Amino acid sequence: MNTEILSKESIFRIGKVISVDGRKVKVAVNSDKNLSHIQYKGELVKNISVGSYIKILKGFSSLVGKVDGEFVNEENSFSIKEYANDRDKIKRILIVNLLGYFEGEFKRGIKELPLIDNECFILEADEFNRVHDFIRDEDIPLKIGELSLESGVDISLGANSLFASHIGIFGNTGSGKSYTLAKIYAALFSEFENKPNFHQNAKFYLFDFNGEYITKDENDIGVIVDRAHSSSYDLTTRTDSSKKFPIKQDAIDDINFWSIYLGATEKTQTPFLKRALKNDFYFNLFNDEQSFKKALIYLINLLVENKVEKSDVLSFLREVVHSSQDNLASLSILINDYQSNLYWHSTNEVFYYTGVTPTTYSNAAGFYDAVIASKVNSLSFSIAAISYIEKIRLRIVFQYFDEMARYDLNTEHISPLLKRLKRIEDLDKVIEVSEEKQEKTFNVISLKNVNTEMKKVLPLLVSKQLYESHKSLNDKTKYLNIIIDEAHNILSYNSERESVTWKDYRLETFEEIIKEGRKFGVFLTVASQRPSDISPTIISQLHNYFLHRLINNNDIYAVEKTISYLDKVSFESLPIIPTGSCIFAGLAAQVPVMIDIGKIKDGFEPRSTTIKLTDHWI
Repeated sequence: MNTEILSKESIFRIGKVISVDGRKVKVAVNSDKNLSHIQYKGELVKNISVGSYIKILKGFSSLVGKVDGEFVNEENSFSIKEYANDRDKIKRILIVNLLGYFEGEFKRGIKELPLIDNECFILEADEFNRVHDFIRDEDIPLKIGELSLESGVDISLGANSLFASHIGIFGNTGSGKSYTLAKIYAALFSEFENKPNFHQNAKFYLFDFNGEYITKDENDIGVIVDRAHSSSYDLTTRTDSSKKFPIKQDAIDDINFWSIYLGATEKTQTPFLKRALKNDFYFNLFNDEQSFKKALIYLINLLVENKVEKSDVLSFLREVVHSSQDNLASLSILINDYQSNLYWHSTNEVFYYTGVTPTTYSNAAGFYDAVIASKVNSLSFSIAAISYIEKIRLRIVFQYFDEMARYDLNTEHISPLLKRLKRIEDLDKVIEVSEEKQEKTFNVISLKNVNTEMKKVLPLLVSKQLYESHKSLNDKTKYLNIIIDEAHNILSYNSERESVTWKDYRLETFEEIIKEGRKFGVFLTVASQRPSDISPTIISQLHNYFLHRLINNNDIYAVEKTISYLDKVSFESLPIIPTGSCIFAGLAAQVPVMIDIGKIKDGFEPRSTTIKLTDHWI
């Protein structure tokens, strides 16, 4: 037995420590270990090389390091005659970074440092597997793929250690980033989709900027997960869509959101907007046709009584029609009527109307009934069809003209805000206010067909609502994961298309989620081809990283700056990682590893494959 142990040690022993400089250790390799492979018991064992792991014995401690580089030191202190051949005078020197140690299982971290002349060994198969065993006690393994450099070695990650964390997936277009995102969630659902508590306690929302993850039709089995457990919202700002994303009323009533979304100035427009959204007088009259007519009559009377210009009365009616699209279209009849017959008599300082006989002045009996009330009451409105978002615009319009009549409002300061109300139209096309939960376990929100502005607004609005709602539950059994593909679209730090206030509000919202969300069971998964565009605060708070090929120097630098535990070999391989492979590094793994991502079950892949031109050209 002792002979076998000695034989094994002599085969696997590769050299000794010659230098220790913190975590960096230099190892002199024995001259008989310069071949690419070593033969042991009739099998070839891969010899030590850059990217390999070594074991350093220090007494009863077994330290583990990874070879980051090597160089050759040619010994010249003796005559060449003392060497049997030229190979013997070559000394390979390995540069090793310490990663951890064995205490039964492999543990990451530095417990102690080696000493000069400590012997170094190639890892045995069992030790190699322990280094790559990332499953902690009582965790459930999810197979993600295989080691790229060791064929046949599966890599599994623990469900708890991976998904109870913020995840970053980065890589250039075409490197397999979207496939990796789909794979990790497909693996999760494959393991848990038949567990009833999973669907009750876990919710996932994926923002899809390119339409890669939505189900197309009834025959589509689903993307990532079976359609029985998923719902798709294919939103659009091009036309009115029947399917909108449901938002709770308290989320859409947020005054700060409207102030920033409408670009309200701090000193004048924001205070006005707060008054409008807090004043329920008109808003409470928007619920049925008769009440709405009372609101119209009241405000037209108010404008006439306070002797505003005729154009202001017409502007009010036009803004009301514009606010509600076709639901109040019959107001156009009144607008045309007033345009032709309602006049302002500057000498007498009264309105008069030419459509009745005798001519009725504003200070004469019957003016209001004949000219305002009767004409409004003769119209027909589709009040039930007016959405909550449209009512918010109406609320602002009514407040604007009310204050114009009552207080001689400085329209020069407030009117630009009124012009920006057209932004509300796009918002109304993609969301609806509803307290009913229509969610399934996995929810995909496609932003492919929405305009650029809405691509920034909607993820913010939805994410903020989801986070605040989940936070208020204060229930440790509930889990929420917000997945953002192509995250540079909404997490960019250097956006020039928006105001500084809006950018700060957007970033602060997501930065709060990523910094505080863990306490409430809320986690982010961020995928992007441009990590350099994303807020450094967000990247630095991620726990686990899947790194595909990155070529741009700014992107590589952003990764290097924020991921402290990425070793030199892994970092330098980022520009040359093949498609479908990635480096996984983070808290869920003891060491960074290069993985070939496993295959997703047929039919559930994201629709992100590159077009094959020759299939359409021949």
